[in-house]
Amino acid sequence: MARVRLVDVAARVGVSAKTVSNVVHGTGMVSDAVRAKVLAAIDDLGYRPNLAARQLRSGTSGLVGLAIPDLREPYFAEFASGFFTAAQRRGLTVLVSQTHGDRVAERRISQGAGLPAVDGLVLSPLALTTQDLGERTSSIPLVLIGEHGEALATERVPHVGIDNVAAARAATEHLLDLGRSRVAVIGAQDHGSTATSRLRLAGYRAALEAAGVPFDPALVGAVTDFNRAEGSAAAERLLTSGTEFDGLFCFSDTLAFGALYTLATHGVAIPEHVSVIGFDDIGEGRYSMPPFASVNVNSEGTAEHILDIFADGAPSHSRLVEVAFTVLSAEARASRH
Repeated sequence: MARVRLVDVAARVGVSAKTVSNVVHGTGMVSDAVRAKVLAAIDDLGYRPNLAARQLRSGTSGLVGLAIPDLREPYFAEFASGFFTAAQRRGLTVLVSQTHGDRVAERRISQGAGLPAVDGLVLSPLALTTQDLGERTSSIPLVLIGEHGEALATERVPHVGIDNVAAARAATEHLLDLGRSRVAVIGAQDHGSTATSRLRLAGYRAALEAAGVPFDPALVGAVTDFNRAEGSAAAERLLTSGTEFDGLFCFSDTLAFGALYTLATHGVAIPEHVSVIGFDDIGEGRYSMPPFASVNVNSEGTAEHILDIFADGAPSHSRLVEVAFTVLSAEARASRH
């Protein structure tokens, strides 16, 4: 079968080859309607840019590496899908890898090891350390997803994500505003990869302090991972301990799904007995029954900010590029079917 050429895409859409080139490379002025038609034709015909020639002409490959812990987890799957779409609009191709939160894998990815020539690397780290970043010798621009605080303090790598403390505080305040006075949390972690958990726990405690509600360690449910099984087990421990609570803040929507299952098996009515809020606003959560609130972490904005950094040239200094978050009530999520 003959290789599909750029001119074949142009002929299919009825535009010039230059217009197709502008769409592929993210250059020039192209209307949204024409861009959509060109992208559809590219997918339909199976056109693939000649990356080798492109690299020779421009010194860039048009490739971006994306490394995330686990594509089976809904948040990461949805982020990857949104990142692919944002990159495609700029004429970029994304190569995805899974690290499973393994430090060795994250170190290799941060160095660009095992990857073809890419113009930038995007990594969502769980085990990477400041030392690992300090020993990094690769010249490939690297951006980290999420806020990691002092856990990954470095002068060389920018972070893009929400303010976890502020978002967790807002989530807790949402439950307090509903009249809940005994708010439990599920998501505390004791092992090494605790940056996100630690920041969200700090936000939770800040909300309690501001409201004059005493902090009770018995209301803190620990987990080893942010998944359904851990959420279910943590909820079981809270219930069987006899600890009373009327609000529940889960540090991820997947933890919330697990907790909801256990609450239901114990006959706990949502929201009559306990109001629940999760984190990430994954699409699946909009169809939960009963519905629960969540924090939308603006994955689309995160993807765009990351690609902007690559387009502008990755900064030589560390910075957190904050993206806006939104607290969505259970009713608001349920209405977005």
